Amino acid sequence: MTPRTPVQTPYHQGSRTVQAKVGVTDLADHVGRSIAQGLRPVAAAFLEIQPMLVIAGADPAGAVWASQLTGDPGFVRATGPHQISITGAPPADDPLAPALAREGTPVGTIALDPRTRRRMRLNGRSRPTSRGLAIEADQVFANCPKYLQKRQLHEGRRPERPGTPLRRTRLTDDQRAFVAAADTFFLATVHAHGADASHRGGNPGFVRVTSPSTLEWDDFPGNAMFLSLGNLTADPRAGLLFLDWTTGTALQLTGTARTSFDGASRTVRFTLTETLETPSASPWRWTDPEFSPANPRNDD
Repeated sequence: MTPRTPVQTPYHQGSRTVQAKVGVTDLADHVGRSIAQGLRPVAAAFLEIQPMLVIAGADPAGAVWASQLTGDPGFVRATGPHQISITGAPPADDPLAPALAREGTPVGTIALDPRTRRRMRLNGRSRPTSRGLAIEADQVFANCPKYLQKRQLHEGRRPERPGTPLRRTRLTDDQRAFVAAADTFFLATVHAHGADASHRGGNPGFVRVTSPSTLEWDDFPGNAMFLSLGNLTADPRAGLLFLDWTTGTALQLTGTARTSFDGASRTVRFTLTETLETPSASPWRWTDPEFSPANPRNDD
C-alpha cells in the first residue's frame, strides 16, 4: 500500500484536537485550503469599503482583548500582496494601544460588513506607522454568512465624541441586560504563535448571562475549522467585544473561556476579569437588524 502523503495544515494542535473530537478532520482539511497568506484582489476591494475593523490581541500584561477601529471607507486598505495599512489606531486608553505601539505584535482582525453579510479575517503581526498601523498577513480567509445579522449604515457621523471609558471587574445590571439582548459579538483568542478575531451571532438571548462575572453561549455549527475553540483549548485567555449598533457604545470584556462538549452540542463558558465600557466609541449609526435565517431559535 502506498503511504498516505501527510496533509499540509494551517491548524495547530488545539484546533486539531477539537476537529478530531467533533469528527470533522477531513472537512477541516478541505476548508483549510481556503486559507491564504496573501490578499487577493477581491479581498483588497472588500477591505477598502469597510467603515470598521475589529482587532484582537494581548495587552502587555497578557490579558486578551478585542477592540474596534473605525474610519471612513478606505481607512483600511491593502498596501501589498501580504500587507494591509490602517489609518488611525486605538485611542490611548484602549487596552491594546500599548501592544500595538510595538513592532511585531501578533494580532487577528475581522472585517464584517452587516450590509452584505460578508466577513473576512486576516491574522498576522502589526507594526506602528506614521499614519496608524500596518499588518503583515500570515493568514487571510473569508467565512460564510451564517449567523450574520443584516444592517444598513446611516449616512453621516454621530455628533457625540467618545466618552470616558469605565473599568470594572463585574458586569453592572445595565451591562448584563445589554449582553443578554445582543445579537452579535466578537471573540478574541490567542495561541503560541498568533491571535485571531472571530464573530458570533444569533437571536437576542443567545448569550446567557449567568452571573455578574460569567456568561455562556452555545457554539453553533460553522466552517469546521475550529480556530477559536482550538485556541481556547490551547490557551483559555479570551476577549469579547459587544457593540451597541445604535448608540456606538462598546463593551469590552477580558477573561478566560472553556468549552464543554455534550455529544454534538458545545457550550462556551466565559469568566471575566475586567470590563471596559466606552460610550459613543463608534461614530457610525446602523439600522435595526434583519436577523439571519440561519440563527437557531433560543428554545431549540
